[in-house]
Amino acid sequence: MTASSETPAEVGARQRVPEFFIVGHPKSGTTALYEMLRRHPQIYMPELKEPRFLASDLRERFQPSGSAVFPQTLEQYLALFEDARPRQRVGEASPSYLRSRTAARAIAELQPDARIIAILREPASFLRSLHLELLQNRVENERDLRRALEEEQLAPSAGDGAEPLLRYTDRVRYVEQLRRYHEAFAPEQVLVLIYDDFRADNEAVVRRVLRFLDVDDAQPIEAIEANPSVAVRSPRADDAVRALYSGANPIARALKATIKAITPARRRSELFAAVRRRFVYGQPPPPDEQLMGELRVRFRGEVVALSEYLDRDLVGLWGYDNLA
Repeated sequence: MTASSETPAEVGARQRVPEFFIVGHPKSGTTALYEMLRRHPQIYMPELKEPRFLASDLRERFQPSGSAVFPQTLEQYLALFEDARPRQRVGEASPSYLRSRTAARAIAELQPDARIIAILREPASFLRSLHLELLQNRVENERDLRRALEEEQLAPSAGDGAEPLLRYTDRVRYVEQLRRYHEAFAPEQVLVLIYDDFRADNEAVVRRVLRFLDVDDAQPIEAIEANPSVAVRSPRADDAVRALYSGANPIARALKATIKAITPARRRSELFAAVRRRFVYGQPPPPDEQLMGELRVRFRGEVVALSEYLDRDLVGLWGYDNLA
């Protein structure tokens, strides 16, 4: 993780090290949880929501166009947390950590006392939302989810041993993913949340997380709707906004410089997000219920195994007990 001869523990002795990690999954409430936690006065989370640094097997495989610059060294990664106050709990949120095969051990090496927070979502709805996000980020080109799932079966494996990005079904190996964290950390250090609970009662789940982090759970909590699923309705408009955001040509660079000079960083992000909502994105199409049913049949074994692993009836909660 670092080019120097120092161990992560030695580097961490000089810099603030995260004490908790929201490890995933994407499209399961991780962005909303991040936004709600970082507003707590006893918690510090950096502006860069997804550093992804500790998922060394995935770090180079998911960098959408126009994304922030990711830390490349341990020193750069830990510099994200240097503004934390002495008594604040320091954390980060990288949803790729849950499917990563290396992140759990890397986190344990860096911070053995880390608290881990995972959020799981019903597999079929998770994959549909993930597909929409990958389309939005220009990682996926196939707009039909069924064909995208069929194409992943034909895609060659990565020659360097790293996990290919567009392997949808590998992402719902929930028990395998959780086991990596339970092998690296004590049970009391790992909190597994269910997306349905978070959607039903944001405040109750966030207060549970605050107690898990040993911070004041009586603070006021503002419910936040973040990162909703959308469909790209105008690729041309999306290209124009991306060019402006990244300064991809002289005109875009000049306009971006003007906006940067008169607008605070957070306001700029909000402005670009508002433009995308207005001109680029629209409501996603309704799900293909036949495909959703087929996926639930396909993943029933995983849901049964997860129910047993967590000792919770997710088969009934997610409607897997009434499949044809």
